[in-house]
Amino acid sequence: MQNNITFSMVKPEIIKAGNLGEIITQIEQNGFRIKALKLTQLSIEDAKKFYAIHQARPFYQDLCAYMASGPIVAMVLEKDDAVASFRKLIGATNPVEALPGTIRKRFGKSIEENAIHGSDADSNASIEAKFFFPDLY
Repeated sequence: MQNNITFSMVKPEIIKAGNLGEIITQIEQNGFRIKALKLTQLSIEDAKKFYAIHQARPFYQDLCAYMASGPIVAMVLEKDDAVASFRKLIGATNPVEALPGTIRKRFGKSIEENAIHGSDADSNASIEAKFFFPDLY
């Protein structure tokens, strides 16, 4: 199933702004099938576990605090070449550098508040999916 799934997390600012529906519509209109979806709120501890790969970076603490600041939506998405296709759909991490029409260009405010997370590799997609959906993946 690898190469066919990716993990995505819609970030707190999107939920607060009421833009979740528009993002899900854009995802589905680009051929992704939602295989799992969960509205939840990360604790600081869970945010630290999820982002442990970044713990040596200077932005780690702020990122974890931000991601625990409000509800998020975790999703497992399916499509051929899912990781690469989804990275193209969401755009560059910095919304200023993202291409027109991408999710981050449309909804992102900054590098931190960039609307959405998407797995960067097939191996990470599997790990991230298991973090939120341990009974499914």
